[in-house]
Amino acid sequence: MKKKTHLYRILRPIFTMLFKLYYNPQILNKDYIPKEGAAVIAGNHKHALDPILVDVCTKRVVHTLAKKDLHDGRLGWFFYAIGTIPVDLYAKHNKESLLTAIEYLNDGSLINVSPEAKRNYTKEILLPFKVGAVVMAKRTDCKVIPYSITGDYKFRSKNLKIVFGEPLDFSQMTIEEANNLLYKSVKQLLLEARK
Repeated sequence: MKKKTHLYRILRPIFTMLFKLYYNPQILNKDYIPKEGAAVIAGNHKHALDPILVDVCTKRVVHTLAKKDLHDGRLGWFFYAIGTIPVDLYAKHNKESLLTAIEYLNDGSLINVSPEAKRNYTKEILLPFKVGAVVMAKRTDCKVIPYSITGDYKFRSKNLKIVFGEPLDFSQMTIEEANNLLYKSVKQLLLEARK
């Protein structure tokens, strides 16, 4: 499958400049994102703008798993054009999305996943994690970079922050063990960021 990245490459520097000027995010440990090669980036999901915040942390193309509804709407062409991967939130399994992400990883790409699978509107610090991010990493022998997003998307925000954690190697773990470690890693990043 040919990855669509042309429009992404055009828009990324523009969005990066505007996003940083308007929201003033703190970005910590972005050097954990590899300069080349495959990796899964996985963290909490609190706001619709979270994927853009992840995008502005690296000059590389990031393929984000995004809900299928966005791809089916009037702006669907845009989401396809910037290389997002549609995920059906109502399906029990998303085999096609998983296989597409794995194909991209095998080609050395970055994949951004929200293991919570949807935005967290609850008072819980995290929703239970789906295993997709872990499965992608194990099938492609790549690492997962956890991240946490805290604060508010407001003009010149004083508290909007994204923190990346050390890359996680799941190669010697079961899927359940790996998913538990990913959950604990993201939760720890969130708790530390809120101090």
